[in-house]
Amino acid sequence: MIDYSPLWQTMKEKNISQYYLLKHGIDNRVLDALKKNKNITLLTLEKICKVVECTADDVVKFID
Repeated sequence: MIDYSPLWQTMKEKNISQYYLLKHGIDNRVLDALKKNKNITLLTLEKICKVVECTADDVVKFID
């Protein structure tokens, strides 16, 4: 199972809002998918990492 809770924690630590993501090219559909722990593309993951200035481990974790 995919879990994006690390992203929300990373954003909180860096004081980054969802609005900031929207302003930097992450659209509402992606934010909705993240909130519901649905799949996103690796390209989108890379874009999030660039915007938030973090690694993939700071965005997603996999739960058995």
